[in-house]
Amino acid sequence: MKLVILTGAGMSAESGIKTFRDSDGLWENYRIEEVCTPEALERNPELVNHFYNERRKQLYAAQPNKGHTGLAELEKYFDLQIITQNIDDLHERAGSSRVLHLHGELKKVRSSKNPDLIYDLKSWELKPGSRCEDGSLLRPHVVFFGEAVPNIEPAIQLVKQADIFVVIGTSLAVYPAASLLNYAPENIPIFVIDPKIPQQARHYGFHLIEKGASEGVAELQKILLSAAH
Repeated sequence: MKLVILTGAGMSAESGIKTFRDSDGLWENYRIEEVCTPEALERNPELVNHFYNERRKQLYAAQPNKGHTGLAELEKYFDLQIITQNIDDLHERAGSSRVLHLHGELKKVRSSKNPDLIYDLKSWELKPGSRCEDGSLLRPHVVFFGEAVPNIEPAIQLVKQADIFVVIGTSLAVYPAASLLNYAPENIPIFVIDPKIPQQARHYGFHLIEKGASEGVAELQKILLSAAH
């Protein structure tokens, strides 16, 4: 049975990874236009670099939470695929083997000329002015606002194949990721896990679990495993 799970910032919040949209989130100290657009990279590469170095440093100090490990455990029972809006690697570190990153990966960098020239970064720090083999500046391997999301098509195909679809910790406000709900097959069970259920998820007969990631995934495990036996 194919279980497809879409995760957002709320998935990693309990691990201490600050979300962008909360009142104490990352945007409090930075404007999106300053650190997360192609124009910002051209205008002030040092500031963009500093911002993502700080985020990497935070990620190296973070650990997967019980929500991450709970999803990894479900791989024993389901053909499980995670699609994540998060750029952290906490799903992988928790043991999930199939993770599709919609918005890139924080621990990788790439050529600013050729998006297919991608490198693993060995530490949290990308030194300012670092260049890659094509001579261009290295930049974070993340999808900036205003850039295309290359993995949206593979994500759509995965959602179309789902027997069960689960949405965890996402505001369903960032497109195109939020549109993935529209591709779930009719009449399959859809679960939404979030302490603040998004308004657009309240009207469709979804299974709503109003809890954070760790408690919510534990409840999801109970429901799915009792139905499977």
